[in-house]
Amino acid sequence: MDSAQIETASPLTLEIPQIVLPPKALPTSRPSTRISKQAIRTSLKASTGDAVFSAIFSLITGGILLSNFLVELDASPIVFGMLSSIPMLVNLIQPLGAYLSERTTSRFQYALRTYGISRLLWLFLVIGIVIFYWGGINSHQLMVLTLLIVLATHLLGGLGNASWLSWIAMIVPRRLRGRYFGLRNSAGSLTNLLCLPLAGLAVSHCPGGALQGYGVVLLVGIVFGIVGLWCQYFQVDVNPQLQNTVVEYPQNSESFIPQKDELGDESLSIANISSPQNNFASSIWKNSNFLSFLLYFGLWMLAVNISAPFFNLYMLDTLHLDVSLVTLYTSIQAGANLLMLILWGKLADKIGNRPILIAVGILVAVSPLLWLGTSNHHLDIWLWLPLLHILAGVTWAAIDLCNNNLQIGITPIKNQAIYFAIAAAVSGASGALGTTIGSFIAQFIGYGGLLGLFTVSSLFRLVALVPLIFVKEQPTQSLTQMIQVWLDRKKIVPN
Repeated sequence: MDSAQIETASPLTLEIPQIVLPPKALPTSRPSTRISKQAIRTSLKASTGDAVFSAIFSLITGGILLSNFLVELDASPIVFGMLSSIPMLVNLIQPLGAYLSERTTSRFQYALRTYGISRLLWLFLVIGIVIFYWGGINSHQLMVLTLLIVLATHLLGGLGNASWLSWIAMIVPRRLRGRYFGLRNSAGSLTNLLCLPLAGLAVSHCPGGALQGYGVVLLVGIVFGIVGLWCQYFQVDVNPQLQNTVVEYPQNSESFIPQKDELGDESLSIANISSPQNNFASSIWKNSNFLSFLLYFGLWMLAVNISAPFFNLYMLDTLHLDVSLVTLYTSIQAGANLLMLILWGKLADKIGNRPILIAVGILVAVSPLLWLGTSNHHLDIWLWLPLLHILAGVTWAAIDLCNNNLQIGITPIKNQAIYFAIAAAVSGASGALGTTIGSFIAQFIGYGGLLGLFTVSSLFRLVALVPLIFVKEQPTQSLTQMIQVWLDRKKIVPN
């Protein structure tokens, strides 16, 4: 978010427990301190820079480029199912990561240890590709090495995800959350839009072959991944221990609500708790709103991942499309995502995230049915498939953004990272189950069964939206209220 956007809002201050700049959290006798507007600007710009460089790393170490790498190694649908289920299944380790992070004194240092090692581990795959070309290992061994690296790196990422989300949730002002995350995600989508076609062309036109091309591109991606971690150095650091012991829930609310201080500035007021700490497990079971969100999120991830890993496989293996063409589709999707993210962010700030999730979720639910009957005819390749990816970019921009914002909005500040970790563990386990179910159906029915998977996934997605109706969100203004205000403005007042 640029400085102009923050200046247009009313003066903002965040009063949060023991927040200092990296590289370490310094002790202080004060229970809380304020972050200046300049520090907020610097942190948000640094986080946006992290999003850009990390997006380059992520698009190379996952998605279509990694899928094409495995296709070149003659991977089976089971391998593709494992590739997609690993990132979700390792989310089960997130509660452990949240627990470990809450015992540290610096979000930045913890992120550096987890994500730094995780990204450097991909160097072993670069080395493995070199050894493969020297004849030291075969394609099956290189495939196993790839899956082991994916497993190890996502385990480390799982240890750090909840802590990172809690960190960024404390930095971003609540009333700018939709706009900022929309802008941050737009930066990542623009990066995908520009870089993915270039990476796809580099892989497919490498003189040494696609495998060698992926090794070169992967090395570049690792460098960008480390640069992304360097950007986090400039974010305001948070001491997790003080965040959990120095907190107040305004008006006994389960979410953190901005309050007006005596100067009229919007602030997040945090004060010492005098009462003893409540039992955490008991507080979760009493939080029916969070449990409703868990049920929705788990069912949604199960339904989506029955088919999600197999769209690329369908295009690459069943339709026999070139990887450069598939990366072009992915870039088109990223472009649509980019154009809509800021709009969805502003709309979410006005009407809330839940109404958007329900309305757009219905479109996402029926979208797999639109893949039925697709082929490698010119009309499908140059018109229908691009339109499907545009639809995916528009709708998933809303789903990803609003799911993230809704989760942040309904979780308490105290033990926030643990709440995030539990949600990630539930969604990861259910998503992995969905991927496993889909991969076995595709394996034993054959590639023709992929279209059946799309149909099953569509039905399950519609069912998964039902629990979302019971999730309560801190509203800014309901959709009905907005329509009523608009109608009132259009009324003609008689003289």
